[in-house]
Amino acid sequence: MNVVDIIFMIPALLVAVIFHEVAHGYVAYRLGDDTAQREGRLTLNPIPHIDPIGSILLPAILILLKSPILFGYAKPVPINPYNFKIDMRKGMIMTSFAGPAVNFFLAFMFAGLYNLVRNETFLKYFASIFGLGSLESVIIPLAIFFKYAVSINLILGIFNILPIPPLDGGNILLNILPREIQQKVEPYEQFGFILVIILLMTGILGMVILPIYSFFMSVLM
Repeated sequence: MNVVDIIFMIPALLVAVIFHEVAHGYVAYRLGDDTAQREGRLTLNPIPHIDPIGSILLPAILILLKSPILFGYAKPVPINPYNFKIDMRKGMIMTSFAGPAVNFFLAFMFAGLYNLVRNETFLKYFASIFGLGSLESVIIPLAIFFKYAVSINLILGIFNILPIPPLDGGNILLNILPREIQQKVEPYEQFGFILVIILLMTGILGMVILPIYSFFMSVLM
């Protein structure tokens, strides 16, 4: 991983984590909860979303360790499920699913753009319309950014859909389970992040994520 890679990876990561959190807040807003809107979090401006650990420290550590994958997270968008106009559990499933769903959508969108800018027929047509000669100075940076955007959004989508609270997949699972079981499991939710760290440090998380990630990358790219 060199300086050029990092220059393109950081904005791709910011796009992924910001859209992820805004998706949570927007769905909650559509369901009747305006908490995120009132706190100024339904914006694509990165500043309100930056988390010192998840948006800066964690990516920096992964870069320094030359990790094969880069991911992070933004400051969680505040959601008050008691404001939902629908059943609270259904609302939590919908808001939790929104984040990974947006990441998967972005991965597919950027994959389409990546394949488009690498298509010679499209490039010749585009150049002829604007009377341009070589497009390499524009296309190469775009292709690099799109490739990293696909990669990072896929990783975030797969990671967050894992059924481990407090990840989105864990929240979905908790709200699908019968209420009695949910109430018994919820007190242990605070230990979920520790479990995620252990799985990450032992390489187990990579063993789960990387095969799925590699499959989708081979299909999309």
